[in-house]
Amino acid sequence: MASRLATIFGTEQDRVNCSFYYKIGACRHGDRCSRKHIKPPFSQTILLPNVYHNPAHDPNNKMTEQDMQENFDAIFEDLFCELAKYGNLLELHVCDNVGDHLIGNVYARYEWETEAQAAVEALNDRWYAGRPLYAELSPVTDFREACCRQNENGECNRGGFCNFMHLRVASKPLISSLNASQRMERRLNGSKKEGSGAGGWEPPSMRNGERRRSASPKHR
Repeated sequence: MASRLATIFGTEQDRVNCSFYYKIGACRHGDRCSRKHIKPPFSQTILLPNVYHNPAHDPNNKMTEQDMQENFDAIFEDLFCELAKYGNLLELHVCDNVGDHLIGNVYARYEWETEAQAAVEALNDRWYAGRPLYAELSPVTDFREACCRQNENGECNRGGFCNFMHLRVASKPLISSLNASQRMERRLNGSKKEGSGAGGWEPPSMRNGERRRSASPKHR
């Protein structure tokens, strides 16, 4: 009996624990869900809910597709550089869903659980774009299972209201550059990171009223 429960834990066959919560770290039913959402005591992954606001969802938006991609790249770079201060960042994903439980969610996976814990403790004292951040450890371990495969193939008919992740993707050259900068930083200065302390920061699009990209980690 115990071995069977361990096998089906967090899957669709588990009638006690919510499979959606374990797959994507969020559930559309929230606290009203009939199944349990057990927050992990330790994890490599953290969740920052409702951080990214896609201009495309604004009915008054007049930005072109290129403008919106450049805007997102600037925000992605800003988040990457900030989150990398707490440890070796293996993955950074930003949801483009519009459902309440997934809208604007940012997921970051670190190399070590201690790095994720340090990020959660520090970020809960931080602000972004004039709003307080809320950070928590997330049970998500495999983003391939968390993402909507139909959306990746351009076939999802639920759009932004899908219950699986629809990711907003940064440009490939930017991702390659950020990963290379992080590797160089760790090679030169070791794995120890200094947190940025309490306080807040603004996304690039809100600084001095113009869109610009924040600086990547410096090569020393």
